[in-house]
Amino acid sequence: MEEKELKETGLGAPLSRVDGRAKVTGQARYAAEHAVPGVVHGVLVTSAIAKGRMIHLDTRAAEKAPGVLAVLTYRNSPGVPAYQDAKANNNPRLAGQEHRVFHDEQIHFSNQPVALAIADTLEHAQHAAELVRVQYQAAAPETDLLAHRSRGRKPQQAEDYQRGQANAYQQAPVRLEQEYRTAVQVHNPLEAHAAIAHWDGPKLVVYNKTQAPALAKQDLRRMFQLPEDGVQVHSPYVGGAFGGASRIWPQEVAAILGAKLVGRPVKVALRRQQMFNLVGYRPFSSQRVGLGATPDGQLIGITHEAFGQTSRHEEFTERIVDPTKSAYRCPNLNTRYQLVPLDVSTPAWTRGPGESSGSFALESAMDELAYALRLDPLELRRRNFAETDPKDDKPWSSNQLRACYERGAERFGWSRRPPQPRATREGEWLVGWGMAMGIYKAERVKAAARAQLFADGRLLVQSATADAGPGTYTIMTQIAAQASGMPAEQVRFELGNSAFPPAPGQFGSHTAASVGSAVHAVCTALHQQLLDLARSSPAWGRHKLKPTELVAENGVVRQVRHPRRQLSYPQILREHNLMGLDLTREVDKGPEQDQYSGKSFCANFVEVRVNEATGVVRVSRVVSALDVGKVLNPKTARSQVYGCVTWGIGMALMEEARMDHRFGRFVNNQLAEYHIPVNADMPEVEVVFMDEPDHRLDPMGAKGMGEIGLIGLTAAIANAVYHATGKRIRELPITPDKVLAARQEVQD
Repeated sequence: MEEKELKETGLGAPLSRVDGRAKVTGQARYAAEHAVPGVVHGVLVTSAIAKGRMIHLDTRAAEKAPGVLAVLTYRNSPGVPAYQDAKANNNPRLAGQEHRVFHDEQIHFSNQPVALAIADTLEHAQHAAELVRVQYQAAAPETDLLAHRSRGRKPQQAEDYQRGQANAYQQAPVRLEQEYRTAVQVHNPLEAHAAIAHWDGPKLVVYNKTQAPALAKQDLRRMFQLPEDGVQVHSPYVGGAFGGASRIWPQEVAAILGAKLVGRPVKVALRRQQMFNLVGYRPFSSQRVGLGATPDGQLIGITHEAFGQTSRHEEFTERIVDPTKSAYRCPNLNTRYQLVPLDVSTPAWTRGPGESSGSFALESAMDELAYALRLDPLELRRRNFAETDPKDDKPWSSNQLRACYERGAERFGWSRRPPQPRATREGEWLVGWGMAMGIYKAERVKAAARAQLFADGRLLVQSATADAGPGTYTIMTQIAAQASGMPAEQVRFELGNSAFPPAPGQFGSHTAASVGSAVHAVCTALHQQLLDLARSSPAWGRHKLKPTELVAENGVVRQVRHPRRQLSYPQILREHNLMGLDLTREVDKGPEQDQYSGKSFCANFVEVRVNEATGVVRVSRVVSALDVGKVLNPKTARSQVYGCVTWGIGMALMEEARMDHRFGRFVNNQLAEYHIPVNADMPEVEVVFMDEPDHRLDPMGAKGMGEIGLIGLTAAIANAVYHATGKRIRELPITPDKVLAARQEVQD
């Protein structure tokens, strides 16, 4: 750390990532990089069909290949105990039977693992995998949601919602009804998924890529029916995840079964093509939105109905209609979410899960309504601002959305926006401006942390959370430093080990509030214990000082009236013949979370340029104004918003996993043809934080911010494309062919 950073390390300081040096120098160890003695390699063989069964599986040539220890299939698998017990196999976070790896000859989706070649080297395992021969009896797969929408059903874990009159928009003086669609979007983090599994006697040790070490431990305990201390999960570094590392996937189970079969640690790493459907993806969605309003722009009714896809063996649900329930003041609102089971692998939570897809539909419809009303899109949103959460009429824990509108619009220059489409041209480029609002849950759940102060003055804090990139190592270091009264350079925060005090997974934008509260609690307790010890320290005589006479900061306790009389933390320990202090604290959500509605908010303003001849769309400028409570570290927080903008550009303009429904297989399952944003696609991005603490949610005043910047951004881009061209694109991604094919809509 630089000298300036050492002085500015508390909450709100732009401290650089404390794990940055380990990452750029290669000292950080990711899932496939841990040095496990005796490790051997496993390579997956995956199915060539999407539905049917294996009628012949020949592993003889593979088993005779050089260096091969075994070829794992359903025929010789040691088995997963929970597979025999439907109740034990039921994942409480997913309804239904999770995919059973190497269980039988049935094929449920394309790329399903059918064998694992295990050998002494990766090259030998790869060669053996090529020698496995499989014959199939294929059946016609059903993978097209639109073709099978009539089979949609209500999920077990979601309910229809209604307040006031259903479909009230149909009686409004001004109304619209449109369908919007979003494509399958794949996580594609830099680090491919991998796992190293080792059976140490009856104990299972796994090095994997997970956003939730404690949750992964519990899932593995359930699956393999092991005691509390029978599993240990290690995941200190995660090279990007976005929700794809939020559960146990087939490659982890394959490594565990392989390790049991050969009696050696087994490493399994996925190829990029396998990443496209073995570790989840954002599911395709089809949504119908109906809006009705008075002529002056007051919303009368909202209807939002959505279809999502899931696998046949599991029900994956997401919060696709949830933003609609709370976004605007509206007396009549009804939502419905239905799932269509298909012959595909199970989707997963993907950054801004559900809300990202749902907000595209809602905020696109709001823009269309604004044009129908001949009203500025920002003014329409202002007029329907919700003073309380309309879903349950609870007061907001905090709400700076109006400030987001005002400050974002001012920085963007929204007041200069011409109201009519196609009004601005720069050469062959049409220029358009669009905006949208975003709303995302802000909550806190149970978490625990341990703090150990050593005799030399070092502080170690541990919690079984994860850091998939947002800067958890750094933020927790800052929280611990401020709460304990120590310099950040003397604090070390450790995570990614299920043996640490339990913590929730890093998803849902609640890590800072949840784990941060636990770190704050244990370090505050440590701080108080040091003050209590200092009060009776022999160095200050027999008289015991009053609590108000001492202050602890920067690693020392000093007397308020005599600042030069001070004791360092190590001196206090020595005065009491202590080798250190060791505390653990667990905290849960407070009663405020039941009394108030916690949400983060944003307003995204976007400028696009559209080439009239080619239909190419380029995002040229973004202003993102966010209400995320107290900004704990503006440097890492701003980086998160840059990530949201990158995701939003990909989702809006480029990313689409294309399925050939004849075979149920993705045809662009590599990064050459699955297009993602690169540096040349990134615009000028200005981030504006309201930075108003929300102490009803947690003691730091922070609200979730990892995903809020993405919510509504795709709609803002689509709305800007309409403003530029007069063409409304209601299906993502907005590719040149859609722009050229769309009919220009004439506005009176």
